[in-house]
Amino acid sequence: MGFRFFNRQRTETGFKENDNNMLLSKQLDANTRELTELFEQPLNDDFVNRAVNIKTLDKKARIFFINELVDPKVIEEFILSPLTSKQTDPQKEMKSTLKELLPIKEFKVATELSDCVKGINNGNTLLLIEGSEQGFLLDTTKLEHRNIDKPQSEVVIKGANEGFVESVSVNKSLIRKQLRYEKLVTEKVQLKTRANNTVSLMYVSDLVNEGVVEDVKSRLDRIEVDNIENIALLEQHLEERPYSLVPSILYTERPDRAVSYMLEGHVVLLTENSPACLVVPVTFWSFFHTAEDSYQRWAYANFIRFVRMFAFFIAIVTPSLYVAITNYHIEMLPTDLALAIAAKRETIPFPAIIEVLIMEASFELLREAGVRVPSPIGPTIGIVGALILGQAAVEANIVSPIMVIIIAITGLASFAIPDNSLGFMARIIRFGVLFLAAILGLFGIAIGIILGLAYLVSIRSFGVPFLSPAAPSNKSSGDLLVRRTIRNQWFRPKNIKPQDVKRKGGG
Repeated sequence: MGFRFFNRQRTETGFKENDNNMLLSKQLDANTRELTELFEQPLNDDFVNRAVNIKTLDKKARIFFINELVDPKVIEEFILSPLTSKQTDPQKEMKSTLKELLPIKEFKVATELSDCVKGINNGNTLLLIEGSEQGFLLDTTKLEHRNIDKPQSEVVIKGANEGFVESVSVNKSLIRKQLRYEKLVTEKVQLKTRANNTVSLMYVSDLVNEGVVEDVKSRLDRIEVDNIENIALLEQHLEERPYSLVPSILYTERPDRAVSYMLEGHVVLLTENSPACLVVPVTFWSFFHTAEDSYQRWAYANFIRFVRMFAFFIAIVTPSLYVAITNYHIEMLPTDLALAIAAKRETIPFPAIIEVLIMEASFELLREAGVRVPSPIGPTIGIVGALILGQAAVEANIVSPIMVIIIAITGLASFAIPDNSLGFMARIIRFGVLFLAAILGLFGIAIGIILGLAYLVSIRSFGVPFLSPAAPSNKSSGDLLVRRTIRNQWFRPKNIKPQDVKRKGGG
């Protein structure tokens, strides 16, 4: 895909066909003519082709590259200068002669025109020599990227402050810096896109389940689109249930977190232009865990994990509980509290469900506004807007004071959820549970929770049950709601079927 236009008869210029891709010709002029046509030269100013005379071989040659993707100093010092001035044994094979002449770290041979085009688009310099049916792709890539900085969305409390950047090579180096192990494997998978995107798979070969790797590769092979600009788009193409609210792939900006998952037998995916990676397969519990859970002492980590779990529950059901109790189960409240609520709501013209919807809509607007406006004033807009709107709504008898408290607690709880996708899930589910509570009261809330659990039990992430190793139960280190001390985490989670279940040094 993307090079089907190569399936043209070119026998009159010396081109041959090989499985719908044209092979390079021995005629340098024919190759040059085809490449300049494909890259729209002279219209395309970024595409450069330059004549060279190779002194050792006494042959004419040409180099081709895209100006903005290469390092001109490397081309000048390590390609042009050696080719035009250095001497070596001309009797050697051409590939050996060029390897001896050119001090380039990566040197590939291409025989098909499509491979040459891909190489040029990836920042390589293509060397074509008169009389040779081979093209030589020389690594001269120089892609600009920002310096390594802290992760933007995953706050670092303890641990490394290095986050992924928009360069795959830098991101892979950050991972290898933390996991210096010979079994850490990187595989490149070429996607069937117009832009010839490449995805890098990283995993520990003596831990990962080979079936998971093959599943990932087969899903990547099925992707046929124009372009995958970043890892977030790749995530949407890989997920099994695109209409589900439940995330099934973990998105993280932290190399240390990616390494911790690989050591359990997971697969990490990286692409260009993305300051993050994807981790597969994952379970429901993965979205509640953070890197700091392992770095903190046992008591501290478990305390904050309980806070997160409680916040998730609060974010989903608090407004629904208020609506259900005030409408159907007022007898559950202490008499004084019930009378206080009734007195405050006496002047409110709307039922409780409308109150909640007004405040929820206002809070979501403030939240989105705080994200979109420039960062120096974003938090200010959120705080000031909430204070002014809440106070004004109470004084205008549109909502009751207790409703402002409930929405504020719900909003704070949603901010405590560590994963962005899980946070969105909680925010959307909240409205569904709210309508059930308005119709059936506490029975509606119970029905919503039961249906949600039933759905979570039924789904899988790359073949792994989403609530495992709790349901179904599998042997693991028990790192779900409560984590054990580091010394007692003896087993890797058996639900992802790693090759080695027992951790090194485990009892």
